[in-house]
Amino acid sequence: MDTVKITAQDVNKLRQITGVGMMDCKKALEESNGDFEAAIEILRKKGQKVAANRSDRSANEGYVLGLITSDKTKGVLVALNCETDFVAQNADFGGFATKVTNVALDKMPATKEDLLNEQIDGRSINDHITDMIGKIGEKIEIGCYEKVSGEFVYAYNHPGNRIVAIVGLNKKIDQAETAAKNVAMQAASMNPVALDKNDVPTDLIEKELEIAKDLLRQEGKPEDKIEMIAKGKLEKYFKENTLLNQEYIMDSKLTVSQYLKSLDKDLTVSAFKRYGLGQ
Repeated sequence: MDTVKITAQDVNKLRQITGVGMMDCKKALEESNGDFEAAIEILRKKGQKVAANRSDRSANEGYVLGLITSDKTKGVLVALNCETDFVAQNADFGGFATKVTNVALDKMPATKEDLLNEQIDGRSINDHITDMIGKIGEKIEIGCYEKVSGEFVYAYNHPGNRIVAIVGLNKKIDQAETAAKNVAMQAASMNPVALDKNDVPTDLIEKELEIAKDLLRQEGKPEDKIEMIAKGKLEKYFKENTLLNQEYIMDSKLTVSQYLKSLDKDLTVSAFKRYGLGQ
């Protein structure tokens, strides 16, 4: 079989399709004798091989983005994670993360796995990520995908795209945007573990109780008093770590719940999601 001459236009065309570097595209076209489909498959396999080799690496950097629908009743949060800040700051990486988040907002897939199967430009997001791994040589993954719905939803993207918080309110009032923004900034800053005390996972409650009991024993507290004192410490934990019960950062005299009720007696947070890189 005659060897097909690979032109610069061919290489550039493959690069436009895959986003992979020029030299890798040239090698793939030479190996496939100019067959574009085969060249794409060669590059994909390279990405899969790199992904397998990087699977045990930590991907604690990346780009986090929250977006809401035009009617402000639904929002999504997506984190595209990588290994280094150098890659995370790349415009192409941030652009791809934005595309993925827009697909998530448009399709509202049920799970992260479903999101990976959604398509951009006729190919699955998972395939695009595999190509990026082959091109960049780092572990890349969707580290987080969350959805929030409510009567009014706000997404707060902290500058630098490292922390995002999305808040859903149970009703829409005139000051809904200000209220939701303030509470989303609270969530971004204070990193609550749950919305209210009843939403804290049982295993986390048990862990905090055991920590408190161990500390009390080390302090020499009487054994018959430890349970009661530990439960008191647990209440303090709920106040400091659940969003509605936290001290409101803009007015320490109020809790977040009290702040919302100062605007409308029935106003509260129906749901929130937060993600911070490396947290």
